[in-house]
Amino acid sequence: MKVLVLNGSPRPHGNTSKMTAVFKEAAEAAGHEVREFRVAGMNIRGCLACEYCHGKGAGACVQNDDMQKIYPELKDTEMLVLAAPIYYHGISGQLKCAIDRFYSALYPKAPENLKYVSMFLASGDKDQYTGARFSFDGDFLGYLGLEDKGFFTCAGEMKEEVLEEIRAMAKGL
Repeated sequence: MKVLVLNGSPRPHGNTSKMTAVFKEAAEAAGHEVREFRVAGMNIRGCLACEYCHGKGAGACVQNDDMQKIYPELKDTEMLVLAAPIYYHGISGQLKCAIDRFYSALYPKAPENLKYVSMFLASGDKDQYTGARFSFDGDFLGYLGLEDKGFFTCAGEMKEEVLEEIRAMAKGL
């Protein structure tokens, strides 16, 4: 299976990155291909709502930024992993910009091969995930109809049991 990980954390060694590293290692050991983009370090601008992609662009975004590196990956990805710290009850702005730009590639529906989604979130408080969960459930499970492979959270210090749950999910793909 081909897996695309979008890591929206600006911290290269933070809890979000620990979760994606464990996932990647276990998934690759199980024979899957994993491609990770650290979107917080990329030049990805917000959607302009210009509708170029659904007119003259025929699905291509008018903006020429680092999202152009991600679009080709979406075409044959079977699983999407969205990873981010929580800022003000939602995912980081860096990951949100990338997701908003899915509009050109995943609207009105996801490519046939995209079947699964998972979300990895880190925060300072266990009660901060409501906004991200709403988006995950509504946008990815509901609207795109993807199968849920897990919603994993870590509040405060990284807990080994969270990493074990992620590892088990990755091995079981």
